[in-house]
Amino acid sequence: MRMVVVLLSVMMVYVLLMDAVVESTAEFDPYKVLGVTRSASQAEIKKVYKRLAKEWHPDKNKNPEAEDMFIKITKSYEILTNEEKRASYNRYGQTDNTHPYGRGHYGFHHFHDNFYFDESFFHFPFNNKGGRDFADSKYTLHFNQYVNEVVPDSFKRPYLIKITSDWCFSCIHIEPVWKETVQELETLGIGIGVVDVGYERRLSNHLGAHQTPSILGVVNGKVSFFHYAVVKGHLMQFVEDLLPQRLVEKVTDKNNQEFLKSWHELNKPHVLLFDQVPSVPLLFKLTAFANKDYVQFGYVDQGLSETADLLRKFNINTYAPTMLVFKEDVEKPADIIQAKGMKKQIIDEFISNNRFLLAPRLVNQKLFDELCPVKQFHRRRKYCVLLITGEEESFATGNEAFLSLASTNTNDVLRFAYVYQRRQQPLCDVLLQNKDGTPPQVVILERRNEAGKILYKPILGGWNGSKEDKHKLLEELERLQKDPSILNYDAILPELNNEFASMFLIRWIYTAFDYLSEIIDDLLHNNWREMMPLMSLLFSALFILFGTVVIQAFSDSSEEKQRKAKSNETAKTENGSPNTSNTSSSRPPKKSFVEVTELTDITYTSNLVKLRPGHINVVLVLTDATKNILLSKFAKEVYSFTGSLTLHFSFLNVDKHGEWMTAVLEYAQDAVQIDTDEDEVSGRKADYTGYVLALNGHKKYLCLFKPVYTGEDLDSKPEEEGGGSRSRKGVARSRSTTLQIHHKLDRLGLWMERLMEGTLPRYYVPAWPGLDKITVNK
Repeated sequence: MRMVVVLLSVMMVYVLLMDAVVESTAEFDPYKVLGVTRSASQAEIKKVYKRLAKEWHPDKNKNPEAEDMFIKITKSYEILTNEEKRASYNRYGQTDNTHPYGRGHYGFHHFHDNFYFDESFFHFPFNNKGGRDFADSKYTLHFNQYVNEVVPDSFKRPYLIKITSDWCFSCIHIEPVWKETVQELETLGIGIGVVDVGYERRLSNHLGAHQTPSILGVVNGKVSFFHYAVVKGHLMQFVEDLLPQRLVEKVTDKNNQEFLKSWHELNKPHVLLFDQVPSVPLLFKLTAFANKDYVQFGYVDQGLSETADLLRKFNINTYAPTMLVFKEDVEKPADIIQAKGMKKQIIDEFISNNRFLLAPRLVNQKLFDELCPVKQFHRRRKYCVLLITGEEESFATGNEAFLSLASTNTNDVLRFAYVYQRRQQPLCDVLLQNKDGTPPQVVILERRNEAGKILYKPILGGWNGSKEDKHKLLEELERLQKDPSILNYDAILPELNNEFASMFLIRWIYTAFDYLSEIIDDLLHNNWREMMPLMSLLFSALFILFGTVVIQAFSDSSEEKQRKAKSNETAKTENGSPNTSNTSSSRPPKKSFVEVTELTDITYTSNLVKLRPGHINVVLVLTDATKNILLSKFAKEVYSFTGSLTLHFSFLNVDKHGEWMTAVLEYAQDAVQIDTDEDEVSGRKADYTGYVLALNGHKKYLCLFKPVYTGEDLDSKPEEEGGGSRSRKGVARSRSTTLQIHHKLDRLGLWMERLMEGTLPRYYVPAWPGLDKITVNK
């Protein structure tokens, strides 16, 4: 009997809980929240949503219930603008996601086929403030925060970001795994972020996250999606895979000297981590990524037989991880740290204290800014002792002596560095302009502002590394501590050259490899939405390339045909054919001469009347007396146009065919009216010597060139000057020289360019006159 009472009590409690859950779900009606009817259109819902969202936004409405109301409005809008959710709500009074065991097609799936209650059973969007987990609130990201903080910081540490929403019950199922993983990753220095789609739709779209839940990583500003089952091991491996390859080099007895001696080439200290695990710890990889611009990292696996000599050489304790830092001396570590369970804070402090060599080479402006910071106030004054030297063997002794002096420095105010004059020529020219001599030289300087202003003092006598030079430098440094005014020179330094800029090709190859890996990863996981822009770009490039090849192939084929046809016509011409076409098959001239034929009654038909469509015959008008002079000048002016397939060149003897010339020019009266009137007044026949006609036989039009004398012969003035008496013009004509005739075609080249452009006036001829009559010379 007592057992029955207990069972009835449990069932009553269960029924009450069920009623409470159903009641809480039934109270939420998206239509009532937005104040619209069930038949409201999408436009009406959108309009009401904008008004209510603006009214109840927590930043503008100080009502304590404003945030909950704003969430209800947002969720109502999401339901009613989604056709499937709206239809489900209209039919069942709920959507698939509004009830933990919805009555839709999921049945009682969330009971896991029994009455087991997990933490998500009573987790409704309105049970807590804002509907978000309190633990996630400190990781919440906004768009501006992501762009201005996360992206720049991702070049120093990776970020793991979760995309979630209040109505995502799958997000609740992965929450325990997410929390456990985040707790461990935070201690390693991984950045964590949470994006709520309901509040940061812009950011989720920017990241390319189109479903919830989604997990993604950001490194070097690049986004990568997590595609595997959400378990801690997979998430940890995902973060490790985000890091670039080649961050940490595996070091053994064979390559340890090569690794340590590369400090001079890379201009970096080298750090060796000794540990017993076969793979590089994630913490060490993250440290290498954060300090990749300053330190080179190597890892020694103590469990390998190939590392036994290294362990003995540096007396490594195999019971705890050991970290050694090497600078210029590859035989003796500059610093050492050893501890069980080495923490991030300890490693960061160790690396921070050993980021630079004892005397690094200034290879770029960034390193110069960090080694020699700008003076801000008196207590933070820093001085740089700079050696200007060369790379040749003759400078080795002085360089080693400078390094030896730098290794004994214990004053934090002083920083030692050197530059190669050949690689930093602008900087060295400024520092050496006030003193005689050539490198090596030592300069003490202090930076005054960000614009490059410095105060400096060169050490007289140069630097060869002798004891006298060291003593002189130490005396100056001691004086500087007492009296900073000894820096009696000032200058504006130019920005340093980036000596590692030549490695751009290598960085480009690495970047291309990373993108290729990303493409393969997206293809394997069918991430077509993200792949679409890249695939579109790829296919566009292939289409353009293929189209170019096809067009070029057809173009080469057509040119080959034209070349063969042209060669056949040339052969006919050599055999006596009346065809006078130019044999050039391309724009640049291919012959060293200009082929000019005489326009006679025999060649008249083929060279003009039956000229092929689109072809033009350029005809020079001359006389027997001016033939040799004008033909020579004509050939020079038109030579650059002989490569055209549509131009032919001829000459017409006006002494023989003056009547034809007069008949043709009747159709170009506007162009020759002035000359005709002048000749009628003078009582002499019109002089057409030096005229050039461009004749289109098919379309029956001509373009006319009239000679313009541009020479500087003072004894012979051009006919166009006018203003003289009739007798003076007669004298001028009688004194016409070879030079004057030669200069008649000075402007022909410009006229030919306008002819090719099609900008010359055209004079149409109804029918070409015959050329069978020969004018009798008087």
